[in-house]
Amino acid sequence: MRVLGIETSCDDTGIAIYDKKLGVVSNKIYSQGKFHACYGGIVPELASRNHIQKVASMILSALKHANLKLNQINAIAYTAGPGLVGSLLVGVSIGHALAFSWNIPAIPVNHMEGHIMAPMLESNNKPKFPFLALLVSGGHTQLVSVIGTGLYTILGESVDDAAGEAFDKVARLLGISYPGGAILSKIARNGKSKRFIFPRPMTCSNNLNFSFSGLKTFAANTINENNIDDQTRSDIALAFEDAIIETLLIKCKNALEQTGFKRLVLSGGVSANFILRKRMSVMIKKFNAELFCARPEFCTDNGAMIAYVGMLRIKSDIRKDLSIKVYPRWSLTELSDPNL
Repeated sequence: MRVLGIETSCDDTGIAIYDKKLGVVSNKIYSQGKFHACYGGIVPELASRNHIQKVASMILSALKHANLKLNQINAIAYTAGPGLVGSLLVGVSIGHALAFSWNIPAIPVNHMEGHIMAPMLESNNKPKFPFLALLVSGGHTQLVSVIGTGLYTILGESVDDAAGEAFDKVARLLGISYPGGAILSKIARNGKSKRFIFPRPMTCSNNLNFSFSGLKTFAANTINENNIDDQTRSDIALAFEDAIIETLLIKCKNALEQTGFKRLVLSGGVSANFILRKRMSVMIKKFNAELFCARPEFCTDNGAMIAYVGMLRIKSDIRKDLSIKVYPRWSLTELSDPNL
C-alpha cells in the first residue's frame, strides 16, 4: 500500500510517497522563500503560479526516486486546508485529476493534522495516544488534545499573530530579509542575556490562548529607541526569542497540568528551533513525561506528513466523487463534519 502526498497549502511545494511497510520512500520539497523575499512576504497569486510550474515535475521526480511506476500508487492524499485558496486549488486539482486517471482514491487531508502526525514518520520512538500537541508555525500556534486519529480538541490558540509570523516580522524590523525567523535565531546566539527584557504575553491569563502581536510591537518600539549596531541587533533578537520560547513553555506547562498527559508532541516549522527543543526537553522531565519531535525536514510544510495521514484515512475516509473543494479555514475540530 502506497500513498502519494501533495502539499501546496502556502508557498512550499511538497511531494512524497509513503509506503505502509517501508515508511517514507520519497520526499521532495521546493521552497519559494527566496522568490518571495523581495516582496517581504508571500504573494498568494505568485505562490499558486509557482506551484503550477513545479508540482507535476516533482511528482515524476518522486516516483523516479522511489523507483515506482504510476500503477504502483494506491491512493493520493492532498492538502485541502487550511491555507491560501489559490495554492490549495493547485494541489486539489492535480490530486483529483491523477486519482481519476489512475482510478484510485483521492483523500483530502487537514494541513494541521499533518503537522500533528509528523513525529509518527519517525521509524522509532513514535508517540502513543493520548498526547498534548503544541503546533507552532508561521500561520498557527495551537495547543491540541489528541486522543486518537481524528479526535482533536483545541485547548488554546493564538488570537492574533502566530509565533512563526511574529518571528518573521521582527526579523524584518531588524533588517533581515524574508523569511527571517531562522536567521533571527542564529543572530540571537551572539546576544547578551538580560540587556533587554521583553514581556511574556498572556502567561498570567486563566486560559491557554496565545498573543504575539503586542510582543511584536514591543520589539518594534525597542528597535526604534536604540541605535542598531550588530551587538544590539543580536541582543534584541535574543530577548525576543526568549520571550516567545518562555511563553510557549509556560503555556505547555499549564496544559500538561490541566490534562494530566504524559506525552508532548512539538510540531510545525518553529519546532525546528534548537533552543525551543532544548528548553522544552528540560521542562518535560519535571513532569516525568516524554517529548516527541519530528526531524527538521518534517517540521516545515512537506508532502510526507500529508501522505501519512492519507494512509491512516484510506480505509475510512475515501472520497469517491470528483468535487473540487478547498477549506482555507478548515479547523481540526471540523474533521468529522459530514459536509466536508
